[in-house]
Amino acid sequence: MLRGRDAFRATDDAVAAPTIAVLHTPPLLTPCVLAPQCRDNNHNYPLRRLTLVTLTRAEGTQPGDLDLTRRSIALAVAGGYAVAAYSADAETITTDSVGLVTETVEIQTADRKIPGFLARPAAKGKHPVVFVNSEVFGVHEWVKDICRRLAKAGYVALAPDLFVRTGDPSKTTDMTVVMNIVKAQPEAQVLGDTTASLKYLAAQPYADMKRLGTTGFCWGGGAVWRDCETFPEFKAGVAWYGPLKAGPYPRTPPIDGVKDLKCPVLGLYGGQDKSITAKDIEDMRAALKAAGKEGEIIVYPDSQHGFLADYRTSYDPKASADAWPKMLAFFKAHGVA
Repeated sequence: MLRGRDAFRATDDAVAAPTIAVLHTPPLLTPCVLAPQCRDNNHNYPLRRLTLVTLTRAEGTQPGDLDLTRRSIALAVAGGYAVAAYSADAETITTDSVGLVTETVEIQTADRKIPGFLARPAAKGKHPVVFVNSEVFGVHEWVKDICRRLAKAGYVALAPDLFVRTGDPSKTTDMTVVMNIVKAQPEAQVLGDTTASLKYLAAQPYADMKRLGTTGFCWGGGAVWRDCETFPEFKAGVAWYGPLKAGPYPRTPPIDGVKDLKCPVLGLYGGQDKSITAKDIEDMRAALKAAGKEGEIIVYPDSQHGFLADYRTSYDPKASADAWPKMLAFFKAHGVA
């Protein structure tokens, strides 16, 4: 039986057959299907698929959400995923690092150094850049995998740990603790850390800051809107199910900052999201139109909050297969490619 990371061996061939790794009993071995976001027209990238254990929403819980077992928690910790966000039915996809450089970097901010996960093509030359805002669980394994997927698509992807001063939300099963960590980040601090991260990237010889975009998920989706309302450096943003109105986070609601939008934003939302309503979305569309700003919001009617998060029960493979290439096309259409 294949177990843990010992089962994962990188191949030298970027088009080699996918590796299968299952952390349960041999009868549960199933074929590994390549995720659409990890294919292109020329390559099928090797992936690792794990059967892992989550709640259906990142910003709060409902009865039954945290039905975690000791076994599922152990698997989450071993895999580097958010402990509070597992589903026993989820099959997590992991993109390998063949042809990439991946590393944890240190970013000097106003008061301290913060860590960030960086993935980029190993090929020489300057590459377009995507700044990645994490979900509420911080820079755990799924966010790192998003960076690897972006790097496979030709981008330098950096996900800074914007919560490091108050804790690691990926290590607790208590959503109250998670939310307290996230809510402890003042907007000025987050924007300051973003400024420092962009300065770090600008100093790297492989980063083409003239082709700079931003993306993010949940809390980070809201941060994308704020990035694009704040920083003229960004050419485009893609916000995945990010809050649009006032909520628990100490920041300017994106809908209130639309008049300051400095680049086009694509919003990707789920029609079954209980925390971001259809009215929220319609109000944001109206605000964009009234301000004369370029923005597009796509709603997947049957999808929940977190529909791209393949380590959670909210994962919607059909919506993800449609949305991921839409993100890449949006970046390309606005000079981030």
